[in-house]
Amino acid sequence: MTTPAPARSRYSMGSAKNLVYSLAAVLGMVAVLVLIVPRVSSVSGPPVDVHATAVDVQERTGWPIVEPVGLPEGWTATSARYTVTTGGFSTWHAGYQTPSGTYVAVEQTQDPTRAWIESQTNRAPKVGTLEAAGRTWTMYERDTKVQNSLVDAPEGADELTTLITGTATFDEMKQFVETLQPVTP
Repeated sequence: MTTPAPARSRYSMGSAKNLVYSLAAVLGMVAVLVLIVPRVSSVSGPPVDVHATAVDVQERTGWPIVEPVGLPEGWTATSARYTVTTGGFSTWHAGYQTPSGTYVAVEQTQDPTRAWIESQTNRAPKVGTLEAAGRTWTMYERDTKVQNSLVDAPEGADELTTLITGTATFDEMKQFVETLQPVTP
């Protein structure tokens, strides 16, 4: 004896009305999720302790590296590290966001080659000099991409070359250079 199959529900046969109800239910659930899930307006990394990193680098290398001291309100440290860069040169780096939202970094290494300077300035042409903090800085300006750089490359051996680079204007870079001080523990 065979048992008859249960009758199909009218709902399972589908209709335009049922499709609209299902779609409305799904959209309602999505709307509720959108309203209750928090959204952030900006993402920032963890605070960067440039001074602590600079003291560590200075103790490890013995180099008279610099850090900005007394930057005006609105400057934010974004990175600090000691790393190997172009040509195998160990380099001190500290990066900052300016109050206008641009970026500036100080990079220092000992006795770099011309290739190191060319790489760090993205092969930008020299456009002049700038007097700041008692030194004459060579200005580099890349025309195909927003990048400005200032370089102080002493002639003597065993001296640090200091590079200021980023998307900041030369005026912002000059303001940054004026705050650079030797790192003290």
